[in-house]
Amino acid sequence: MTETKARAGEEHPEALHPGAEVKSAMAGFVNAFKGFQDDVKLTLKQQEERLTMLDRKTMTYARPALSAHVEVDLSHKKALSAYLRTGDDDGLRGLTLEGKALSTAINADGGFLVNPQMAATIESMLSSTASLRSIANVVQIDATTYDVIVDNTDVGSGWQSELTAVTETNTPNINRISIKLHDLSAMPKASQRLLDDAAFDVENWLSQKIATRFIRAEASAFINGTGTDQPKGILLPTKVANASWTWGNLGFIPTGAAADFTTSNPLDCLVTLVYSLAADYRANATFVMNSKTAGAVRRIKDTVGRFMWTDSVAAGQPATLMGYPVLVSEDMPDIAANTFPIAFGDFKSGYTIAERPDLRILRDPFSAKPNILFYASKRVGGDVTDFAAIKLLRVSIT
Repeated sequence: MTETKARAGEEHPEALHPGAEVKSAMAGFVNAFKGFQDDVKLTLKQQEERLTMLDRKTMTYARPALSAHVEVDLSHKKALSAYLRTGDDDGLRGLTLEGKALSTAINADGGFLVNPQMAATIESMLSSTASLRSIANVVQIDATTYDVIVDNTDVGSGWQSELTAVTETNTPNINRISIKLHDLSAMPKASQRLLDDAAFDVENWLSQKIATRFIRAEASAFINGTGTDQPKGILLPTKVANASWTWGNLGFIPTGAAADFTTSNPLDCLVTLVYSLAADYRANATFVMNSKTAGAVRRIKDTVGRFMWTDSVAAGQPATLMGYPVLVSEDMPDIAANTFPIAFGDFKSGYTIAERPDLRILRDPFSAKPNILFYASKRVGGDVTDFAAIKLLRVSIT
């Protein structure tokens, strides 16, 4: 038995040292991990060398930086430019655009619509001018009319005791005002030789001409429009003395003199005009008058000699009269007997301008040879939508 045990110990000496196996395994793991670290370091070094080489090549050839801005509807702009210069409409006819982009849709029957950049330029010029558009409510629609629903009465209310029967209150009256859209057009012209000049910016020239014509036509119609093939102006509704004002009419305040302001207290009629407007409208109200009337009004002083007119102290801000902004619109009438030279009101509530957002261009090379005519058209309408929001000053004794 002793001899057998000795032989077993000689055949398996590691059984006498169990820690040797663990030590050997750890040594192998450490060696393998060091090898992995060396491989990672080599790979990172190679990648760094490649990036350095690419950077040097880029700097050597001076590659220009790529723009991150992609011009919207560039194909439409190029196609429209070709159409304006040469009459080539193949690019426009084959152009596929998104249906939601109303300002870039194509309708060859009535002309081609301008690209969004040109339409935006014209729109910004229309909005920034001294026109009623800048203070009125402007909505864009995709229809021939725009309906405004007005509730101009109260439902009524009353106090009730515990035992008395509830009495019927007033029923509100609902009014519908329908604003019809009318065609507004302009027709500037240019020579073919000018259009052939590559340095001539035909789009900028055309947008400036169209906007100028539209500004003049719109500004006049929004004040004096008759409603026949043009918008209804703010001076179109029937005018009545403010004391007997009813819905559908515009109330006026007299100056107290037959053909001018009164000589003794000329400010009184303006104070009465301001406070003839309800407080909720008065908070956002604006005076509208022409330059001659503004010249006369700015000379008016109060009883202690202070001018009621205050010039703007910041660029782009309107002058104020009695603390309210003044819009100088040359289409308002002059001071004369029985005229209405000043309007005062909240025009965001009182006057609505409805328009389609698209603008059509039709090229005509035949009617005015050797010049090229550009027939531009849009659809716009306007009307008084809240008769309580606007008051007028009338030059009269009563």
